[in-house]
Amino acid sequence: MSVATLPSFIEMYRQLIAAPSVSCLEPTWDISNRQVIDLLGLWLSSLGFTVEIQELEKQAGKYNLLASIGPAPTNGEASGLLLAGHTDTVPWDEGRWTRDPFTLTEADNRLYGLGSADMKGFFAFVIEAIRDLDLSQLKKPLRILATADEETSMAGARELHRFANLKPEFAVIGEPTNMVPVRMHKGHTTDCVRITGRSGHSSKPAAGLNAISIMHEALGELKKLEQSFKDKFHHAAFEVPYPTLNFGHIHGGDAANRICACCELHMDMRPLPGMRIDTLNEMLSTQLAPLQALYPGALEIIPMHDPIPGYECPADSALVKMAEAISGNPAEPANYCTEAPFVDALGCETIVMGPGSIQQAHQPDEFITLAEISPAQAQIRTLVHKVCF
Repeated sequence: MSVATLPSFIEMYRQLIAAPSVSCLEPTWDISNRQVIDLLGLWLSSLGFTVEIQELEKQAGKYNLLASIGPAPTNGEASGLLLAGHTDTVPWDEGRWTRDPFTLTEADNRLYGLGSADMKGFFAFVIEAIRDLDLSQLKKPLRILATADEETSMAGARELHRFANLKPEFAVIGEPTNMVPVRMHKGHTTDCVRITGRSGHSSKPAAGLNAISIMHEALGELKKLEQSFKDKFHHAAFEVPYPTLNFGHIHGGDAANRICACCELHMDMRPLPGMRIDTLNEMLSTQLAPLQALYPGALEIIPMHDPIPGYECPADSALVKMAEAISGNPAEPANYCTEAPFVDALGCETIVMGPGSIQQAHQPDEFITLAEISPAQAQIRTLVHKVCF
């Protein structure tokens, strides 16, 4: 394949959407992202990029890709631009989608498909933006990073250290922000609160230990913890200015006439940038400690994946100022979480800015609008010019 035969923007979009790459903690939903990685590798190689693909050490069958072009940095210094995104999507709800999530559909001045906004489509935007540039004239390196499993454990972003000499000066993660620069966001932890009781016949409650009843008490304590977050922590820049706690999934018991022997709650917490990642976990353990003492061995707190810290790029950083000028929008905070803390750990200034709306992320009939395509491509092209040429 050559630049001349590189697929059109819409055809790249179509092929990316048609390649399932769901990541999910439930194994029956989880799918390898290799098909997406191979497409990106083929297209970027045709533009002259050197492409490195790595299988994750901690997640077999999942892959990261790093494509590089331009002069190598000297003396190990940070240089150039990294455009980064994740290749995976969340699962889809067939009962709520009105279209095939894996078929790119153009209708109502929109492009519909799973990953159209969050965020496989970003790679088509980047490739289209640089397709006609003379990349032989780059003064600084341009790199494109595609990661695995952002939607679950961020396993891919946790292994960036395996790419030798990955030291960009600036990094932009193309999550859907309507091309508004995001310079800070909260972190994320996911925990399972498991209650293990004793089963028995419902006609004799004292013969067992009802896990649902204990979970009821635990939920009361967790609601107190939620209020403590609101009372003790505040960051005025955020729409939700305190750490949040969410009860996302609960399951327990198997029959109305049996004493429930096990009940699980899956919950997440989102610390503010700058908070110690362990602060909320310590508060969680302290809040539930009295119940653990009251019911010895019955209550466990089990992390479901490694925590993700919050992050913040200074408001006066060069990248923030550049992105504000290119986009015409002041930088904002975000309540959601991205791979930014792990990219930021490379030592670069890092922001989040990409096409599409976060309101479409994880939604049925996910879409981007046709009207945003050309402006977003132009802004990405301008960013590459300013940093690398």
